[in-house]
Amino acid sequence: MSPRVLIAMSGGVDSSVAAAILCERGYDVVGVAMRLAPETTGAAPTRRRGTCCSHEDFEDARRVAERMDFPFYVVDLRAEFGTRVIDNFVSEYLAGRTPNPCVMCNREIKFDRLRERAAALGADYVATGHYARIERDPRGRFHLLRAADRTKDQSYFLFTLGQLELSRTLFPLGTMTKAEVRARARELGLANADKPESQEICFVPDGHYARFVEHAASPERLRAGRIVDPLGRTLAAHEGVHRFTVGQRRGLGLSAPAPLYVREIRAESGEVVVGSREDLVAAGLVARDISFVDPQSIGTGTIAVEARIRYRHPALPAMLTLESGGGARVTFANGGGPAVTPGQACVFYRGDEVVGGGFIERALQESW
Repeated sequence: MSPRVLIAMSGGVDSSVAAAILCERGYDVVGVAMRLAPETTGAAPTRRRGTCCSHEDFEDARRVAERMDFPFYVVDLRAEFGTRVIDNFVSEYLAGRTPNPCVMCNREIKFDRLRERAAALGADYVATGHYARIERDPRGRFHLLRAADRTKDQSYFLFTLGQLELSRTLFPLGTMTKAEVRARARELGLANADKPESQEICFVPDGHYARFVEHAASPERLRAGRIVDPLGRTLAAHEGVHRFTVGQRRGLGLSAPAPLYVREIRAESGEVVVGSREDLVAAGLVARDISFVDPQSIGTGTIAVEARIRYRHPALPAMLTLESGGGARVTFANGGGPAVTPGQACVFYRGDEVVGGGFIERALQESW
């Protein structure tokens, strides 16, 4: 009897080709689309162009399932997505942090709920169209690796997957390039072979994060305040800390002889501290909620890693020191690194392998 796999289908070319590959490999495939984002953002309906989770996307996925002759379902997870992802997104911005909802969605919704559905359907594996690789070593331990296509690699978003999850997960596209995936879709005659990729956060398709937060939060949660220099001198007033992110240059509403950047956001007082580009250089960071792909592979004391502090940022050589309470201190090599943004994920690599990661609490800056 063929092993059954439950694959998440967004209606895009990646998950469609992943499903086709699984069918070719002899798996008993079941497709599922997750209705996640609400139909409205704030006060008014929003067209979902350039994003996912639209009715058209689900129909694209359904057509692929019909063509490949496997069952397909749509599950409504909007309530859980709202609680676990959207509410977190709003709260983080109001706290002066810059969240990464894709990491939270993968951890709290996609893989968590996908595994539950797989168990209910008697499926042995779950699969997605993520660009990442899983390898099993001779000891039976699983390793999460970067994708072959470095320009599409999504391993950064998957650092919370542990041994149990990896043992039951398949990433069929991990060894393929995006060009190869599209070419394969054309060979299969899939109508979505040249479908544009979703670019924006699914529940903020217009990209106006601050406006979304203002619509979603009650007025008393919005914290206005002052923009100040490193000495605490007032430069301007602002309408809410949720409008800023560390490292931001544009949209500050300031006139100065040299460019100014957001250096720190103090949500409790409402102060947004700005400074020069040089002021952003960090010696390292403190991270919370640390998790490891394989805790058995982690030694004690200080560990040499490459730290990736944003999805599109290159990994930086660093030393990782675990602290009590599930936190860690990351010290950059070579005299420091770029601006560190609280709320973002910091993912630890050893070459191509994802060791683990956590969420940035604050920067370490020797001059502070």
